[in-house]
Amino acid sequence: MTARLTWETLELHTKQPFGIARWTHSVYPRTFVSFEQSGLIGRGEAAPNAFYGETRGTVEAVLPLLAGALQDPWDWDGLQAALRATMPHDHPSVKCALEMAALDWCAQSAGLPVWKLLGLSPAPLPESSYTVSLADLPAMRQQAREAVGRGYTVLKVKLGTGQDEAIIAALREEEPDVTLRVDANAAWTRPQAKRMLGVLEAAKVELVEQPLAAGDLEGHAELRRVARVPLVADESLHHVGDVLALAKAFDGVNLKLAKLGGPLRALEALRLARAHGMSVMMGCMIESSLGIAAAAHLAGLCDWADLDGALLLADDPFTGLHWQAGTLARPTEQGWGVQRV
Repeated sequence: MTARLTWETLELHTKQPFGIARWTHSVYPRTFVSFEQSGLIGRGEAAPNAFYGETRGTVEAVLPLLAGALQDPWDWDGLQAALRATMPHDHPSVKCALEMAALDWCAQSAGLPVWKLLGLSPAPLPESSYTVSLADLPAMRQQAREAVGRGYTVLKVKLGTGQDEAIIAALREEEPDVTLRVDANAAWTRPQAKRMLGVLEAAKVELVEQPLAAGDLEGHAELRRVARVPLVADESLHHVGDVLALAKAFDGVNLKLAKLGGPLRALEALRLARAHGMSVMMGCMIESSLGIAAAAHLAGLCDWADLDGALLLADDPFTGLHWQAGTLARPTEQGWGVQRV
């Protein structure tokens, strides 16, 4: 039967404005790809991020150029080769959407969830953090209080302001027993990061993501030599091949399917990180339950999870994930295990 590839872009809205050091947004355009053949539909999600050079406009412009790469959904190497031949390094979220669609279709055809199709571990997923986004101090206290009230025990705090010390002190006072993680989103200077290390250690913060600018590997390596809190790379990781250099400057990496080009690329990065002694977080963008489901299929291989993207949405177009506070059940249905609302 002839295959058909279609896509549509939806504007997803967060329940409240979501702030990080670089910006605050409430609307997130996401493009959903459908690969249909033999009565089955494989789905994927493109979650562009301007920091990595992608927008709604680039996704919609590039998809027609890359769509022809997905011919035989079982030929994963051929798909990657065709994507690289057309666009060697750019547009990872589009490549992710196409790879997701192929894997979803194949797993449905085999009657398996994707993780089982790939022969991955059936281990339970690590408890996911819930994000406290940047806002004024009372609002951040309220976010933390409400999350803990709903049963979350791991909070990821967005920092990158002149009030970071006050934010940490306030949240630790508000919720003394939760596990705190910190994400500076590349906003600190070297002197600021060194000052903050003592603050984070005193507050018993579990880890800190991307304290310095993405390209400052020397600064991160210098920081790592004196830090007692693990340093985790996020913005510094753009491609699978970056992992080797990052191993000299970070203790761990945050893997996001949309910035690495898809689940199989993320799996490569995960195994490379392990080979170099690094810890691994499975992370996400603000994505629907479709994108989060794809990440969840790999998360059982990771030390940490940050998969709350869909929980922050007011209008998730997919359903099927099962959460108990911060614990996400491993998907067991065919494919990614979620359905369009």
